Amino acid sequence: MQATKIPHTRPDSSFDTVVVGAGLIGLAVAWRAATRGLRVALADPEPGSGASHVAAGMLAPVTEAHYGEEALLRLNLASAARYPAFAAELEEAAGTTSGYSERGTLAVAFDADDRAVLADLAAFHRTLGLDSEPVSARECRRLEPLLSPDVQAGLRVSGDHQVDNRQLIAALLSAVGQRRVPLYRERVAELLVEHDAVAGVRLSGGETVRADRVVIAAGCHSTSIPGVPPGLLPPIRPVKGQILRLSVPSDAVPFLNSAVRGLVRGRQVYLVPRDHGELVVGATVEELGYDTRVTAGGVYELLRAAHALVPGITELPLAEVRAGLRPGSPDNAPVIGPTALPGLIAATGHFRNGVLLTPVTADAIAELLATGELPAEARGFEPARFAAAAPSAAAR
Repeated sequence: MQATKIPHTRPDSSFDTVVVGAGLIGLAVAWRAATRGLRVALADPEPGSGASHVAAGMLAPVTEAHYGEEALLRLNLASAARYPAFAAELEEAAGTTSGYSERGTLAVAFDADDRAVLADLAAFHRTLGLDSEPVSARECRRLEPLLSPDVQAGLRVSGDHQVDNRQLIAALLSAVGQRRVPLYRERVAELLVEHDAVAGVRLSGGETVRADRVVIAAGCHSTSIPGVPPGLLPPIRPVKGQILRLSVPSDAVPFLNSAVRGLVRGRQVYLVPRDHGELVVGATVEELGYDTRVTAGGVYELLRAAHALVPGITELPLAEVRAGLRPGSPDNAPVIGPTALPGLIAATGHFRNGVLLTPVTADAIAELLATGELPAEARGFEPARFAAAAPSAAAR
């Protein structure tokens, strides 16, 4: 497949690129592009406050593998493989921790039906050559002594890791600051288009920021930016997720040795321990538009499922309850690459894999910005895949 091309910069631009959105994806894109020598600016009224802030930070390409999503799985695996080097480089640049941890993941089944689903998942992993190890109920409890005696079976996935997403946001903010990337804490009021090409953005305060390329990394708000011509991007919908954070006393750390993903009577729940004494419990999946209200029902269902797996959580203080909006595309895979409008680039629609896909997305967009070519691992995820009559990559 021939690489996609984007236009060269014009000499009258204030910046080479403006990145719209300063969640994990936008921040990482800006940092990577700046390290390539590009003049980059960021625009976001509340950097790091959206889905990136609410997430649990699981880096779980294997336990998140789904039937029919093999192309997405390959992208997830590629990004997971980059995380150790990405985290190390970021920590050196930022002078602070990235929150990356190589703790593995234990997937467990609560009843007989859940056990059958887990067995099917293990068989699916084998067909794809993925590294997951079926373990008995007794072995599950040896690995995680606080698990309920009702847990019937498990899958040990040592390669599914985690990152503290809030520490990662802080590190990326520091890294872009070290690179002197301007951060406009304003909403983008309009995408500017001149002579059928991107010319920059106008901010809500009235200021114009000129650039030859604009990267849309605004999560579930990516398709509501004024001035973006209709049909250039697929609809990016918000998918609500309610999530809890519990405090673990210092004398009880580690409460869990690994992330635990459970099936409890068909309901999925995960428990992610942090080194600093926090246990993240999540998350609901609700198609309710832009509703970010926390509900008693959502909290109850999460706590009930988590308690079934780890009864001891009821003794932990409830520190935080939040709801975030994942950006979902029509096929639940990310939208990465150039649009049909010269200079407009997408880095959005990451749905449940935004934290995991941060390194590979940032590298792909930075390569596109620096060289005009989208790297091989990101091809197939361009916006044009949703357009029945979209021009081919070779024709653009």
